[in-house]
Amino acid sequence: MMNSFFYKQNNIIAAIIVLVIAVFSLTLGQYPLTLSRLSYEFAHPFLTDSLPNHIVWSIRLPRIVIALCVGGCLAFSGAILQGVFHNPLVDPHIIGVSSGAAFGGTLAILFGLPAVLMMSSTFAFGLLALAVIYVLANLLGKNDRLILILLGIVLSGIFAALVNLVQYLADTEEKLPSIVFWLLGSFATANWHKVGLLLVPLILAGGILYRLRWRINILSLGDTEAKALGLSVARLRLWVLLLCAILIAAQVAVSGSIGWIGLVVPHLARTIVGADHRRLLPMSFWLGAGIMVIVDDIARTMSQAEIPLGIITALFGAPLFIFLLARERRG
Repeated sequence: MMNSFFYKQNNIIAAIIVLVIAVFSLTLGQYPLTLSRLSYEFAHPFLTDSLPNHIVWSIRLPRIVIALCVGGCLAFSGAILQGVFHNPLVDPHIIGVSSGAAFGGTLAILFGLPAVLMMSSTFAFGLLALAVIYVLANLLGKNDRLILILLGIVLSGIFAALVNLVQYLADTEEKLPSIVFWLLGSFATANWHKVGLLLVPLILAGGILYRLRWRINILSLGDTEAKALGLSVARLRLWVLLLCAILIAAQVAVSGSIGWIGLVVPHLARTIVGADHRRLLPMSFWLGAGIMVIVDDIARTMSQAEIPLGIITALFGAPLFIFLLARERRG
């Protein structure tokens, strides 16, 4: 009982800290705002003729909400996938969905499709990647964790090659810079429409995954143990991967491909609350959300030109991952 109360407190504290970070982030940018001015804009949301009001409600707030959701999605999915595959090196990119979604997005940019069709293409190719993996696994007559990981790696390589082909064919003056910037991840085009597109799958798919946290705990013990406890392993794994694929595809659709968050943050969360997914999933979500907002703050304030998010997450994520591995080994 005391442990449950302690972990609930941890999650409440994490949520409050993330909320404070988000509010502080609203004051940062090329047009700085004071906390008192920010309070005034929240108290008067319909003063559309005011420049600070436009900055808060139309530019910064949707951007920060998307950053929170994207970071939470990546860390949440990463924690689930590491448990399902019983492998600490698995992240949302390993099952091929991110690469498939990236190919769909670059293809849409190449053909100059509007934003709605671009996001639809990204989402469709992300789910197609998972479908191809399962078709190949069934053709091979195996549906275990190792085969799915290997097929995910192979398919990621194929889609990466297709993305490179699209970049090679793209116009170097207009299309290629847009493709490269999008692939590295950015919230520069954030708006309330994109917030809605990300929130719907996050609430639906994320909610179902959270309700499955007990079964994910059992699945993380290994296939043999899960079967001995009466779990339909292949069926449950398919549903979990499908729900994670929906989250990952939605994330790539609104912000491009962002690495390291889904790999590093779950390890960080485990050092705080342990490996039990009942506690790990909410903590991973809040840590991922908070870290993503901080990364975005750095991206848009370090220089006049916005730095792609993927560069910053790689620069911070790789050393942090090495530190966590060394700490775990010493432990």
